[in-house]
Amino acid sequence: MGGMTTLYFFASAAPPAFDAARVIRDAQERGFDVCLGLTPSAAEWLADDLAELATLTGHPVRTRYKRPGDPDAWPRADVIAFAPLTFNSLNAWAQGLTTSWAVGVVAEAFGKKIPMVAMPCVNAAFAAHPQVDRSVAVLRAMGIEVLYGDGGFVPNQPGQGRPGEYPWGLVLDAAERAAARSAP
Repeated sequence: MGGMTTLYFFASAAPPAFDAARVIRDAQERGFDVCLGLTPSAAEWLADDLAELATLTGHPVRTRYKRPGDPDAWPRADVIAFAPLTFNSLNAWAQGLTTSWAVGVVAEAFGKKIPMVAMPCVNAAFAAHPQVDRSVAVLRAMGIEVLYGDGGFVPNQPGQGRPGEYPWGLVLDAAERAAARSAP
């Protein structure tokens, strides 16, 4: 990638969200200018780290819409990665239900033709719900690379998660590919 590519890194409230600082550093080493956006629950989970995360990215951590007329605190996204993507955020995004600021941004980003990648983080009980496969199929049909199943996140049994094994490298690899495909 030539120059700085702006990555919006969005996370919802699943245990891998606690890796945010490490993922941001890894993304920065790959040449990304990272802007961190969180769902309300993820922001609550990371409340003690928000100031450090803002310093690390050089941008405010965002969780809600700015007021109309206020300047945007972030540069325009070249690519968006939404991971971990919870059951709620996955289904809301696929159904166009902008229940949180982060889901609203990715829903609108589709129409703006901003490349996006997503990696769900759902346990096997949630994954058994028929809406999960429908939502993954909808996002894939929209051209979003969804890292789920073979070659992505594979659900675990409830309470048997291994957040330290969440395959973050796959997300950043996919973000690099998406950014490269859309570069002028």
